[in-house]
Amino acid sequence: MADSDSFEARLRRLHDHLEATAELPIDRRTNRWLGEAEAVARDAAENDLDEATSRKRVRQVRHLLAEADLPEHEQAKGHLESARELCTAILGDSSNASS
Repeated sequence: MADSDSFEARLRRLHDHLEATAELPIDRRTNRWLGEAEAVARDAAENDLDEATSRKRVRQVRHLLAEADLPEHEQAKGHLESARELCTAILGDSSNASS
């Protein structure tokens, strides 16, 4: 697996996409869900957590993103869609994770 596709790199990209929505004009309800998801993703990306705990955080992020409406702002929409795809990719790798 290439470095850019490593588990840690995916966690970082997930956080980066969510962090990028912080300054964009998004409705308050959606912004609240994205802000919570960004905080959880930051925890997974920046703290020295074991992989199982990081995956739990990503599941929490996925749940929060499922509650968020799709923003009208095109850039925010792109970041949200990318974050959702990364959650799926990260969690899809769980069959390869050690128990």
